[in-house]
Amino acid sequence: MTGADSRPPLTEGIMLTLNNIEVIYNDVILVLKGMSIQVPEGKIVGLLGSNGAGKSTTLKAISGLLKPEDGEVTDGSIEFLGETIHHKDAADIVSRGIFQVMEGRRVFEHLTAEENLIAGGYTRRDSNAHHDIEMVYHYFPRLKERRHQTAGYLSGGEQQMLAIGRALMARPKLMMLDEPSLGLAPLLVMEIFDIVKRINKEHGTTILIVEQNANLTLGVADYAYIMENGRIVLEGYPADLRENADVREFYLGLTEVGQRKSYRDVKHYKRRKRWLS
Repeated sequence: MTGADSRPPLTEGIMLTLNNIEVIYNDVILVLKGMSIQVPEGKIVGLLGSNGAGKSTTLKAISGLLKPEDGEVTDGSIEFLGETIHHKDAADIVSRGIFQVMEGRRVFEHLTAEENLIAGGYTRRDSNAHHDIEMVYHYFPRLKERRHQTAGYLSGGEQQMLAIGRALMARPKLMMLDEPSLGLAPLLVMEIFDIVKRINKEHGTTILIVEQNANLTLGVADYAYIMENGRIVLEGYPADLRENADVREFYLGLTEVGQRKSYRDVKHYKRRKRWLS
């Protein structure tokens, strides 16, 4: 396992690189502080951290969505397939093959499920949309059953499936998922993560998952980063991270002997994380 300042020990071609980026909101609020990650082509990478760590800001920096919130990348660089993109607008970045599934689903509530999928392919110029809709239904049979239903009346899990399906319609080179487990029942979350893994394996889609659920993310990711206070504090292969005492303690909720910690143990635990010492 490597330290926060090391490059991932991956030999595959790198699709996305964030190199020491700094993000400031309203010219004064520093959110990302020397943030560096790499996403290899064809792999799943997890970006883990608690609320306020800067995970969503990282995705917005990649997607070109900082400007509407008075944020900007003030230092460092973001490169996608060898091209610098952090000064480009969101539409240009989408056209290059980066598609973000926003936190909270963000489906078009007044359109049907199938109309949402059609809207997801708006950047494409080919005529294979029908084929890809069937592909989405293959991964998410529940959406086919509800294809004529207004999206606003779908359950939270079905809306999350629809949001991922809509992203697939754009045939993304890089799909970024922002908190896909948020507000969903555990069994449904497991189903969605299993499907995400299948999409990666069967289509080679590169995926960046931003999550608080470390256990599930480490179960599907090829490599993962842990983020706190706007910077990367730890990174490594999932098997190695699972063996790290601090990861087990603070992210997996396990004691040194692998047992689940009680609320009382967590509440009264005094040791600081080693990376913050």
